Amino acid sequence: MVRNQTFFLNIGWRALLKDLGVRQEHVLRRAELPEDLLSRTNEGLPTEAYFRFWQGLEDEVEDVLFPLKLVGLVSTESFDPPLFAALCSASLAQAVQRLAKYKQLMMPMSLEIAVNPRGEMTISPRWLLAQDQVPRSLQVAELAFYIRLMQLATREPVNALRVTLPELPPPSYARQFSAFFGVPVTQGQYPSITFSSTDVLRPFLTVNEGMWRVFEPELRRRLSELDATATTRERVSAVLLELIPGGTASIDKVALRLGMSRRTLQRRLELEGESFRTLINHTREKLARHYLENSSFSSGEIAFLLGFEEPNSFYRAFHEWTGQTPDAARRATSL
Repeated sequence: MVRNQTFFLNIGWRALLKDLGVRQEHVLRRAELPEDLLSRTNEGLPTEAYFRFWQGLEDEVEDVLFPLKLVGLVSTESFDPPLFAALCSASLAQAVQRLAKYKQLMMPMSLEIAVNPRGEMTISPRWLLAQDQVPRSLQVAELAFYIRLMQLATREPVNALRVTLPELPPPSYARQFSAFFGVPVTQGQYPSITFSSTDVLRPFLTVNEGMWRVFEPELRRRLSELDATATTRERVSAVLLELIPGGTASIDKVALRLGMSRRTLQRRLELEGESFRTLINHTREKLARHYLENSSFSSGEIAFLLGFEEPNSFYRAFHEWTGQTPDAARRATSL
């Protein structure tokens, strides 16, 4: 996949800096960046310059808590594409999948996502070009974003289970960090935040498929930049991984995401000896086995994650795929 090599500072930054009580020209001057940068459109910053921006912000504000305050100012009115893309998801499970794809397509970042046997999800942002030089404030802001996302999307006071940072905040600020995240920050090799299985599946009140369609044209364009060696099967499978948790994995929806007609998609799959029905079943089976082997999600919860309307439909489908029930498959993996 061709990945963007630059970070974009959208126009929403001007309002955020104003609300934070910071003069943007002072920050940009400290970072040795053009003072009209935030007024420009479609102009990206290489990683080193983007990090200078955050370092300039740190130096200008001189407040260890400013990334928490900054993220706390983010609202549904903020012009922030990643936030909008996440808010219109059905749950954190789907939002993280969308964000993982969004970040890889739009900037030199990725999200490492892991689910442990208890169903807890850990999200770890990675900066692909300079992982060891990330300003501490940027690492904190990336993790704080998920707390703010959950607050906006669920209207509940959601707390993290665990939060790790490569560099701990000064001891005098530890209490404020704990109050924000709901748990003391511990030291780890990479920044990460972990949520409970309950919160991973907590429904988003802001789910809005219409809003998501606003982002589809750009996503489709980026998807078209996949390596020429990628097969239609691989492209379809990548889209299905994002659509399935939201229950919107139809052939028409996948064709739309890939920028082609339904008939063209069917023809290309046929040329590769594949069918859409086979691919969606294969992807669902693969995800089901992953959840059964690596989490404590109930069959009902897995049915929801796979886009089934009710658990019995999942039971019947899983038995058709594997010849056994989900419970039997889970017991077999634990032997």
